[in-house]
Amino acid sequence: MENIEIHGLYGHSTVLVGETIENVNKYLPKAKIYIIADANVIKLHGQRFPKYPTYSVDPDEGSKSLEKVGTICQWLLENGANRNSFILGIGGGVTCDLAGFVASVFMRGIDFGFVSTSLLSQVDASVGGKNGVNLQGYKNIVGTFTQPKFVICDINLLSTLPQEEYLNGFAEIVKHTLIADKQMFEFIEQNAEELKSFNPVMLEKLVAHSVRIKANIVQADEREQGERKKLNLGHTWGHAVEKITGLSHGKSVSIGLEFAARLSAKRGLISNTDYLRIVNVLIALNLPVCIKNNPEDIFNAMVKDKKQNEGGIDFILIKRIGEVVIERISFNELKTFINS
Repeated sequence: MENIEIHGLYGHSTVLVGETIENVNKYLPKAKIYIIADANVIKLHGQRFPKYPTYSVDPDEGSKSLEKVGTICQWLLENGANRNSFILGIGGGVTCDLAGFVASVFMRGIDFGFVSTSLLSQVDASVGGKNGVNLQGYKNIVGTFTQPKFVICDINLLSTLPQEEYLNGFAEIVKHTLIADKQMFEFIEQNAEELKSFNPVMLEKLVAHSVRIKANIVQADEREQGERKKLNLGHTWGHAVEKITGLSHGKSVSIGLEFAARLSAKRGLISNTDYLRIVNVLIALNLPVCIKNNPEDIFNAMVKDKKQNEGGIDFILIKRIGEVVIERISFNELKTFINS
């Protein structure tokens, strides 16, 4: 097991990679505990949960709404929650986002922690203190920066993930290697076939690696004013793809990574050879790199992204495998690139 510490302005968080859900009580405070959990995880692993009041959440983006937040807050009140209570989120990205947001706003904020149950959540959504819900289809447009007290990444829980959902997590893992570690990118290149099957030893290594990269960036820029923007690699285009197509987050990020790599090659930052290496790794992991939808529709959704500024957007480009840069790109340039 590896413990990774995140020290932020908005709290201290410990990520426990390799810890198990059975040991969660060791990290819970002496307070009223309330669980917000993924309905599918309850069916598969509910018998392993600690025995506290539990609210079941459907694990789809439709659950991440202000209406659902209100419903859960009402449930907390009806079950005696107070300002000293603690929320435990158990599930993937949707559940952790929702539980973290509810905890951040209920009675102006109470403490919370996560047991992360999907690969995508373990390497990204549950780590870093960003909690959000959607509004009219736009992802995480309403949110907070609040650190969970702890995140348990139980690797064994990943063995029950559907294969497609399991592979979705690799989009974020590849993203982290493109941002900060060429050697780990090459490791994935060489082991893609084996990684597609559940291998707990390899997975624990990759999850811990991704968490360390994200933790270092979050500690340097908790509120995403500069350095943390690099974690948006693949997400600017990817979030728009997700909104228009309804594809899963991991698949949408994979398509976003291809777009960012192609734009980086067009601007002369990476070679065509490295562009193809990136595309081939994603394909080897059974992740998509293109879609048939009208790019104009995706562009129009991207214009409304929360990362956009007047007339343009801070886009994350790949300088070389293992290093990225933040560049302000005008919407006119992006539209020309898309049309070409």
